[in-house]
Amino acid sequence: MKKKDIKILLVDDDMDILEIVGFNLEAEGYQILKANNGKEALSIAKKEQPNLVILDVMMPEMDGIETCEGMRKIPELQSTIITFLTARGEDYSQVAGFDVGADDYITKPIKPKLLVSKVKALLRRVKDEIAAEDILRVGDIEINREEYKIVKEGEEIILPRKEFELFYLLASKPGKVFKREEILDRVWGNEVIVGGRTIDVHIRKLREKIGDDLFKTIKGVGYKLEI
Repeated sequence: MKKKDIKILLVDDDMDILEIVGFNLEAEGYQILKANNGKEALSIAKKEQPNLVILDVMMPEMDGIETCEGMRKIPELQSTIITFLTARGEDYSQVAGFDVGADDYITKPIKPKLLVSKVKALLRRVKDEIAAEDILRVGDIEINREEYKIVKEGEEIILPRKEFELFYLLASKPGKVFKREEILDRVWGNEVIVGGRTIDVHIRKLREKIGDDLFKTIKGVGYKLEI
């Protein structure tokens, strides 16, 4: 996919942020869409289906957490990358973001060049996804990578992008213990810094949605899938 075909939706109630970030990303050749509140962002995202959404947390009417959660309920946006760009850097705020399906969390202030670099790393993951079959079957679970869809015992389960990729990675080799460092590298990319609790949050969500008995924690090492 060429840069001119990549759509990035910026969502922030601070017009200066929209202008500065938008200017720097447009200079890189990306298509830039803008919204200054969550409701407007949902409308634009559903219509335009952006490849990446950069989302503020603190906004009037509908905050970023609610907006992200709303986007993840739209089937057409399951493969869209969502990252928060916010001045709120507390752990609980980051966990809340990952809980509703965010892929990354970037803290303000950030220099434009570094932000552009992070955006490139996020978008690179779209191109550098783990090479594998489109359909993977483990036990009574069918995983459709092309449609980002999981079917278990005839029931369809829709997961946010990072939850899906984490599950797919573990399911690609049932019984193998994936170290935490490998998971971060393969799912999040080694150029993007995420909190140490990120994997734990995503595993917890997968246990809730797919089954607690499938995921085994290897203390101090990582995780594996048991079928």
